[in-house]
Amino acid sequence: MDLKSFWPEFGPDIQEASVFVNKYKNKKIVLKYGGQVMFDQNLSKAFAQDASILRKLDINVAVIHGGGPQIKKKLDEQNIESKFIDGLRVTNSDAIKIIEDVMINEINPDLKKSIIQFNSPAESVTVRSNNIIHIKKPIDQKLGFVGEPETIDTKIINDFFKKKIIPVIAPMGLDDSGQVYNVNADTAAGTIANQIKAEKLLLMTDVPGVNDKNGNLINELSIKQALSLIEDGTITGGMIPKIKTCISAIESGVNGVVIIDGRKSHAVLFELFSNIGAGTLIVK
Repeated sequence: MDLKSFWPEFGPDIQEASVFVNKYKNKKIVLKYGGQVMFDQNLSKAFAQDASILRKLDINVAVIHGGGPQIKKKLDEQNIESKFIDGLRVTNSDAIKIIEDVMINEINPDLKKSIIQFNSPAESVTVRSNNIIHIKKPIDQKLGFVGEPETIDTKIINDFFKKKIIPVIAPMGLDDSGQVYNVNADTAAGTIANQIKAEKLLLMTDVPGVNDKNGNLINELSIKQALSLIEDGTITGGMIPKIKTCISAIESGVNGVVIIDGRKSHAVLFELFSNIGAGTLIVK
């Protein structure tokens, strides 16, 4: 395969990248896309291009997107306060309608379109078209309509893989009564990675990775170290659900879980196809 024909100018070194190509061929990789990078057109395009490149290299890639900044903007416009408990958004009946609208009518179709523009087929996966996330009950009454994903309809995702299509998944789910729930995008990505038996899970964030008390990047972190960093307050806010997702994914058999710096152009390619990496690797 001629990598040169679709490799980005500012991606990792092509000679180095070619060494890694066979490592991931026909494997499943889950990419979680979110944070402020969604507001940066160049970074958004680079992400869509990265996802498309993985598909061209015969890697089965699933994309799960967040929507925090856009949702906050819409809620602010409606004078609905954004409150968080342990990094999870409190979601009342007014907020859930707005979240659903932003996710399904704005973010999801835009991302799908962007990937298609880089010549890889992509399809939307939402609570309205082909729901894959099944919710048993709310996580906590105080959080409102925030659900814990219980089961994932893996058949739908695997059918997309067989057809060489990238599923672009909005992190919302339904309970048995058809009630819509907001799902933390990191948690959704982790649960999907677990249940489809992914080789790797990449969680995109707005920071270089996990930092120590002095603000220095930690390149590799064991489960035990990560838990003690939560306990002593080094890891806080939105990083808590990310780390919990990483731990759960590793314990369920996902081989590599990485929190990557989404502010770096082509971070996905640098993480998978270079020796440099692009964030914090969580290991057993």
